[in-house]
Amino acid sequence: MKPASKKPTATERIRATLADEIVRGDIGPGVILDEASLAERFSVSRTPVREAIRQLEAIGFAEARPHRGAVVPHFTPEKLTEMFTVMAEMEALCARYAAANPSPALREALKAAHHDCRQVAQSGDITAYQEANRHFHEAIYTLSGNVFLAEVTRGVRNRLAPFRKAQFNHTGRLMGSITEHDIIVEAILNGDGEAAAHHMRDHLRVVRNSVGKIMQGLGVDD
Repeated sequence: MKPASKKPTATERIRATLADEIVRGDIGPGVILDEASLAERFSVSRTPVREAIRQLEAIGFAEARPHRGAVVPHFTPEKLTEMFTVMAEMEALCARYAAANPSPALREALKAAHHDCRQVAQSGDITAYQEANRHFHEAIYTLSGNVFLAEVTRGVRNRLAPFRKAQFNHTGRLMGSITEHDIIVEAILNGDGEAAAHHMRDHLRVVRNSVGKIMQGLGVDD
């Protein structure tokens, strides 16, 4: 069964659209995110635009500047590598702990999330896969049994979510992601924490390399 989806709010729609455009380089570094013009563009009041910008600021996709409003920051390859390195280690730790959790219910939830990912990947629906992929990783965070680790990992993941989404536009990336998930799940279910952590790091390394292919859209070299 596919994860249930709901219609995005105006704020969510605006935030996602702007984040995607920033990743692609359609909105470049230093560009001011003007509330009035964005409200006109999206045919909404300034309230959801203001909230969307605030949420972009929270994940590092906008910077508040005195008397200028919010502007798009400059993402360097070095900064992205640092962020993905932290993400990889945190997700690897989640996978390691998950392998030690014997909970039958949570293990079944992981297998179900992985099955949903595979079904969506085969359909080629990138938007649906992004949500299914989020559920898959959330299942590992939950299986880790460490609520604080899950919370902190989720926060870092949210900051990188627009970049992780962009990677799926590359040919073959959806099924490639599934193949990487296969070996992570196998290691977790076998109780092999070392292998689970290793394969999760490899998975995030592939994601980072895929993101590198879109760096030209950000106006930087990778």
